[in-house]
Amino acid sequence: MDRRLTLYILIGMALGVVVGQALHSTVDPALIKEQVAPWFKLLSDIFLNLIKMLVAPLVLSTIVVGIAHMGDSSALGRIGTRALAWFITASLISIALGLVMVNLFQPGVGAPIPDVAAARAAVGEVAHLKGTDFILSIFPKNAVEAMATNNILQILVFSIFAGVALSAIGEKGAALVRGADALAEMMLQITGYVMRFAPFAVFGALANVVAASGLDILGTYLQLLVEFYASLVILWVILLAIGAMFLRQRIWTLIRYIRQPLLIAFSTASSEAALPKLFEQLDRFGVPRRISGFMLPLGYSFNLDGSMMYMSFATIFIAQAYGIDLPIATQVMILLTLMISSKGIAAVPRASLVVITGTLAMFGLPVEGVAIILAIDQFLDMGRTATNVVGNAVATSVITKWEGMLEVEEPEFVEHPHAPSHTAAAGKRGLELDAENFEQG
Repeated sequence: MDRRLTLYILIGMALGVVVGQALHSTVDPALIKEQVAPWFKLLSDIFLNLIKMLVAPLVLSTIVVGIAHMGDSSALGRIGTRALAWFITASLISIALGLVMVNLFQPGVGAPIPDVAAARAAVGEVAHLKGTDFILSIFPKNAVEAMATNNILQILVFSIFAGVALSAIGEKGAALVRGADALAEMMLQITGYVMRFAPFAVFGALANVVAASGLDILGTYLQLLVEFYASLVILWVILLAIGAMFLRQRIWTLIRYIRQPLLIAFSTASSEAALPKLFEQLDRFGVPRRISGFMLPLGYSFNLDGSMMYMSFATIFIAQAYGIDLPIATQVMILLTLMISSKGIAAVPRASLVVITGTLAMFGLPVEGVAIILAIDQFLDMGRTATNVVGNAVATSVITKWEGMLEVEEPEFVEHPHAPSHTAAAGKRGLELDAENFEQG
């Protein structure tokens, strides 16, 4: 099933581009916008809504069960400390590489400067979030509201409290732990059903974008696209090379396993859409669910490597387009500002654009410059979203290896209609590991 799904997603991507370009070339743009685009968008919106339906209960149940089975709160603190150290290091590498590459390539020199009003209307009002407000927003005042809004960071905080509490009360909480375990298996089974719709969603997402803008727009921004994607490739090489230092030859296995989450993230430009499938593939790779259930939600808030490279790249690109020469000291300050302001943006639509706009305003740079990249933001978003998936997959696998918990990967699996759920079995395997293994870290 996995190999067929990958093939179907690739076919959906190809058909989406072909159909979108055919419509763009033959149908009136106003008619596409009013009559055709909503139907393409419907396909991707249905899939994204179904994925969002899964995220909150999946994150809650996997973290609660994982921590409850952990039995050692010091292990949780150790994993969290190592994870944050990795995230900060990866963030600095991503942003710094973006600054180096944009200064080396200078894609903004001679870039077209479009309408100012259109940029402001598309980005919307920029909220200047204070540091104290951001810290306060991490802690939920209502667990149900956090789940209803899919606030992953708040769900993570509540789940940690719940898991530690269930571990502390022991046998009294056993029924709740079993219930959460069953909920996790159920959500993973539903994930398998939802993923069957992924090829249609991929087709709709790409057909919608190409039908509206056409592939011609890529020619106008070809230099920016090529140089940005070349920078992302270098970042991939760096992340995977660091991962290989810990995982050795198994890094190639990891690359093979995450190809489907990568395709989903790339084609839908949504990290959230790839999360359930990434859970499943890391199960197969040998990452216990108790670790992936903690690491991935944390990574989706603090380890957006592709988004951070994009923000540093785009900020300097805009300055170059307006002929503004920024000294190295100012660029370093921009780097540190992006490092702080980019945290917790995963669930915000067009969050990267909002952060870029706020940073431009803070340093007296032309905010309307966002309009330069707005036309191809969807195509840039596809690359940076896929990079986020790579970064979090490598981080989770490395921390698991660091803890001495990485298992032998599952054999290649061919789904039988009457066979037990492989996904659920893999998830349960990860949750049922003996807690004493954590002492090996």
